[in-house]
Amino acid sequence: MARWIGIDYGGARTGLAYTDPAGAMAFPHKTVPTKELMPAIKALVNEAPCAGFALGIPNRWGVESGRGLTDSSAAILEFKKKLEQEFPDLDVTLVDETNTSEEALQSAIRSGMKKSKRSQKGAVDDVAAALILQRFLDERSS
Repeated sequence: MARWIGIDYGGARTGLAYTDPAGAMAFPHKTVPTKELMPAIKALVNEAPCAGFALGIPNRWGVESGRGLTDSSAAILEFKKKLEQEFPDLDVTLVDETNTSEEALQSAIRSGMKKSKRSQKGAVDDVAAALILQRFLDERSS
């Protein structure tokens, strides 16, 4: 089987995650500056077979109905087009990312991450990407 890649897209930084080869569990990978995002994704795609991408977007249901666009929706939708152009054979699925950053922060607290580390920009973006990816996996299996 091929793994999936999760993306928590941001204007300055983007969190990346990936699944195990069976596509059952999501794992944080790293946070990269968004301007370096496409080379980081290409490296992930090239290192192991890839089934596609789970791209987080706020209020997915509102976006799909044409209502509920947020400040970041346009940039995320534009990035989705770039992914589809760069990787035409891979699926790109929008996944609701509501509250994933807060969930990632709470996860970091529970895991014992020091407050000074949590306050660093991008400290939990890769965890948020893993949460987005796990939501995608859970939706697929239900």
